[in-house]
Amino acid sequence: MSPVLDTAFIAPRDREEVVRNAVWESVVAVDIDHGPPAEDLSVRIGLGAVGPLRICSARATAVTIRRTDRLARQDEEPAVFLGLQVTGTSLVAQNGRECVLRPGEFALYESIAPYTLLFDEGVDHHFLRFPRAALALPDRLLRDTGAVALGPDNPVARLAFTYFSQLAASGELHQGPHAEAVVEPSVDLLRAVLTSQRGDSALARAPLEATLGLRVTQYVREHLADPDLSAARIASAHGISVRHLYAVLSRSGISLGDWIRTRRLAECRRELAGPYGRLRTIAATGRRWGFVNAAHFSKVFRQTYGISPREWRDRNHPRPSA
Repeated sequence: MSPVLDTAFIAPRDREEVVRNAVWESVVAVDIDHGPPAEDLSVRIGLGAVGPLRICSARATAVTIRRTDRLARQDEEPAVFLGLQVTGTSLVAQNGRECVLRPGEFALYESIAPYTLLFDEGVDHHFLRFPRAALALPDRLLRDTGAVALGPDNPVARLAFTYFSQLAASGELHQGPHAEAVVEPSVDLLRAVLTSQRGDSALARAPLEATLGLRVTQYVREHLADPDLSAARIASAHGISVRHLYAVLSRSGISLGDWIRTRRLAECRRELAGPYGRLRTIAATGRRWGFVNAAHFSKVFRQTYGISPREWRDRNHPRPSA
């Protein structure tokens, strides 16, 4: 993973602010207390994504990171983090528990509760962010396994450390079909680590089914722009039949075709009214969100909003008078 931020190329007076903004925008909102003065501060950060999973690999001088109670309360996208210790040591504290991480170990912590990460010896770490809903695990299990050093005494955790370290470091796995292929195995492996740590794999099964509808709608949102998004593809991605898929959505009052079309139209409407609304043709905007037929796109847009997509764009971006 190539660094996207290196403070060696940033003026000392700007380093703290640049690092803070990069972490807030790409990872999570936290308070960052750097140990050395600005002129001695050194940070190299690489960022990646594997589907909905976010990856940050960092090497830096000593730092303390705090997710405050105020920031945790403002969380709109609850997440679970894995912190993988590459070299040196660090400390993770959350929910009244703390652990020291050594090379080859990792710990879990949640974005919805305050936490502290202490890197007195400097940072050499991989951070992986998972959507909390994707794990579909009981709240109690996540709390009980948080801020616990996972690794040498758990063979599943040892396997996971190697796997997630390679996932973080391999740019080839962060895009295209390779990325899509490893999302579900990554989630399943983390689930296996946490349930095996508690010694009860049965803990995972009921929540997995109970949150299936949520995971399906999340998957659809992430693939709205794919023109080949279909019930068969969605069902296959979740290891269920099409019939089971429709039954799960029906329990939530969702008609799949209407639900997808409504959200695709909303994205088209947003883009056409946005600052770059005239950079694409109307048809190209429709295609971008899965409407392969321009005439059909215009028809359903008018049926939904009472105005054509062209009229909507012109209303928000009037052409200058001659």
